[in-house]
Amino acid sequence: MANSTKNWTSKILNSDCIKGMQKLEEGSVDLAFADPPFNIGYDYDVYDDKVDHQQYIDWCSEWIRGVHRALKPAGSFWLAIGDEYAAELKLESQKVGFHCRSWVIWYYTFGVNCKNKFTRSHAHLFYFVKDKDNFTFRSDDLENRIPSARELVYNDKRANPKGRLPDDTWIIPPAGQSVADTFILRPQDLPDSFKDSEDTWYIPRVAGTFKERAGFHGCQMPEQLLGRIIRTCSEPGELVLDPFSGSATTLAVAKKLGRQQIGFDLSKEYVDHGRKRLDSIEAGDPLDGSPEPTKGGKPTKKIVLKKAIMAAKNRGQKSLFSNDQK
Repeated sequence: MANSTKNWTSKILNSDCIKGMQKLEEGSVDLAFADPPFNIGYDYDVYDDKVDHQQYIDWCSEWIRGVHRALKPAGSFWLAIGDEYAAELKLESQKVGFHCRSWVIWYYTFGVNCKNKFTRSHAHLFYFVKDKDNFTFRSDDLENRIPSARELVYNDKRANPKGRLPDDTWIIPPAGQSVADTFILRPQDLPDSFKDSEDTWYIPRVAGTFKERAGFHGCQMPEQLLGRIIRTCSEPGELVLDPFSGSATTLAVAKKLGRQQIGFDLSKEYVDHGRKRLDSIEAGDPLDGSPEPTKGGKPTKKIVLKKAIMAAKNRGQKSLFSNDQK
């Protein structure tokens, strides 16, 4: 492999994800992250987000089977979904052979205001693996560990110098703020409420006024959220798949963290914008948003790029598409 990211896989294809994944070489993907339409009537440009209940579940079952086929035996699959279909899609994923390791709650600021019920301020993140005994979970890497309360709050000498893993409740303050200087206006904002190692993650949505906003897609995941998933569940140089590329945030974060990327989207406009977004960044670029206080520090671009290239070279490179269809 040449010493250049130009030879890596970096694709966003204007295609239905089910058809696109059928062309992928079986067992070629290391990590998949899917943030599909929630079937709640969102105004996409080329997709009907309000179909019959069973039709939606059947469609989801089909693309989830496509993800399962594309993943390597030790691959991982993360699924983001709202309340309406969380239970159903968890069951559908298990039916095709996935094992659920965590059911994470993403609690965000700037919740969606509701007139006749409590304001919606969370989404569900399911963490699945194909093989419950064989998967990538980089629990010992310092970049995936955070300071413990003993170290950060109490300055206790008994604290593990390597920190601890985050909870399955995730807290990340708004851009430009740290946990210490976040305004404590509500009980859920207290440091002792949601902790970084819990399965509820406190991360603000990417609102329209945020600098992180790509500007062409209304539903955009925060880069710090994707960063935690990609850093923990894949190695540098491995391949990350997003069946619903949309704003291309998953692929952008994967590239910044030195992973290969492939995504699909029905919208030509989204694909064009996504490709431009990928072209504007490099491996080693910092993630947008307030970074987590991890134990691993901030690796330089050179280190990230070198790790990714060496990892890809060690594993070898082959076409991801069956019959060389690209």
